[in-house]
Amino acid sequence: MYRAWQQWHRPLMASAALMLGLVAVAVVGLIVDDRVLLGESVWVKPLKFAFAFGLHCATLAWLLTHLRKAKRFGWWLGTVFAVAAAVEVAAITVQAARGTFSHFNSDLADPVTRAATQAFTNGVAALLLVQVAIAVLVLCQRAGDRALVRAVRAGVALAVVGMALPVFWMATEINERTVLDANGEPVVMYQGHGIGDPDGHGMPITHWSVTGGDFRVPHFVGLHALQVLLLLAAALTALAGRVAWLRAEGVRARLVGVAALGWTGLLAVVTWQAGRGQSLIHPDAATGAAFAAVVLVTAGAAWATIARRPELVR
Repeated sequence: MYRAWQQWHRPLMASAALMLGLVAVAVVGLIVDDRVLLGESVWVKPLKFAFAFGLHCATLAWLLTHLRKAKRFGWWLGTVFAVAAAVEVAAITVQAARGTFSHFNSDLADPVTRAATQAFTNGVAALLLVQVAIAVLVLCQRAGDRALVRAVRAGVALAVVGMALPVFWMATEINERTVLDANGEPVVMYQGHGIGDPDGHGMPITHWSVTGGDFRVPHFVGLHALQVLLLLAAALTALAGRVAWLRAEGVRARLVGVAALGWTGLLAVVTWQAGRGQSLIHPDAATGAAFAAVVLVTAGAAWATIARRPELVR
């Protein structure tokens, strides 16, 4: 296994390792540092970003290793992503350690905050553009069986959408407001991550808003679609040793496609829910009906695939 990892994209793996180390540092910070920003530990944001980017960097490191065309171009794309991710998370961590806000902080008179803001602005653009380029690269080739290819293509496409959503929420109308940082200093915030409550949080573990819409929810759902679909493809392949009809590549590919359809529906619903200023854990009847429709359509499509599995066995 170690030798296999050595073949993965090294800059991305180095970035993933740095993120893993930061997760450990942030966990310690949660325990020993009692400073808070808007009611939550200053180390919550570095922890979440380090975990998310570490997982995504490792996944891309594996994915780029399996390219059959434009490998060199893919290597450079991965390197740019690794550097941009490391710079962005480093800026978040520095601001957290200083006890102030990393995102939406308008205190540009402070040179560190100004540098952090520039890192976010340029970093987000670089990450999004590289993700789009990787998506195009993946869509143009096939690496693996049909189920794996479908998981990769759908997962990368959904990750692009998830990564683009922060741009959407930053374009929403949120009033300028003044809040206190962890040092008790007033800071003018020019934007937020929520609709109805720009600074909302309170949900366990994720700290997503419980009082309004939160675009971090669809951002998370879209960004990690790739990992979910890859795990599903791997699980179906593993089960094929015990379940005879799963040995057919067509059946596994169709089931992965159904899962991708369901995940796309989930992403659409949570985006719609957040845009209406509604917390994930407080859905109204319309949101509940939309969730139910996604579940029923996905389950029906999966059942139909299983029912016609003899036709798919080739």
